[in-house]
Amino acid sequence: MEKYTEMSPKTKYVDLAESIIEGNNTASKEITQRLVDEGVEAKEILNDGLMPGMDVVGKKFKTNEIYIPEVLIAARAMHAAMDVIDPLLSASDEPSKGKVVIGTVQGDLHDIGKNLVVMMLEGAGFTVIDIGIDVPSENFVEELKKNNAKILGISALLTTTMEGMKDVVEAVRSDSSTKNTRIMVGGAPLTQEYADSIGADGYAPDASSAVDLANQLL
Repeated sequence: MEKYTEMSPKTKYVDLAESIIEGNNTASKEITQRLVDEGVEAKEILNDGLMPGMDVVGKKFKTNEIYIPEVLIAARAMHAAMDVIDPLLSASDEPSKGKVVIGTVQGDLHDIGKNLVVMMLEGAGFTVIDIGIDVPSENFVEELKKNNAKILGISALLTTTMEGMKDVVEAVRSDSSTKNTRIMVGGAPLTQEYADSIGADGYAPDASSAVDLANQLL
């Protein structure tokens, strides 16, 4: 991947951002640990190094400069760094951008696209509760209540299972505790028109767009 030239972070975070863009999980973990040892706050490491790095990855993916394998490698590097600072973030009670519950509809066992969205959302500072694949409508509602999440992400890869999205939206809207949840949908067979027809708040054609949409919905 190209070097970290799209943004201008503070000098001490350039190497960290580049390690994410290049997918070097060993370097990302070592650099993050060094910054922690130097007394840098975990939230600063996340905001000034990791998130800008993943933002570049998202932009490159959106413009077809890189593809799914490179995004997965970058996400692995991101998670290696997050393993270092996650305990520190939890201890400091730093707020995330918001909680997102995400899952693949009942009858659909595909998860690569969903997993990419999860990684990109986490890289953008969201707390993501991934409830997996083949998820019944009522489980989406239960998880929204349990986690007090403001956004729901629904994924489907098949034309035969995407109809299940309508059932999920109806279940969420019919419950007084979750009716105001912002719902975004995505998956290969979907369109903006379909999202509108089932009452979703937004449609994301790719993982990077999902981050943009989540920011807009908040």
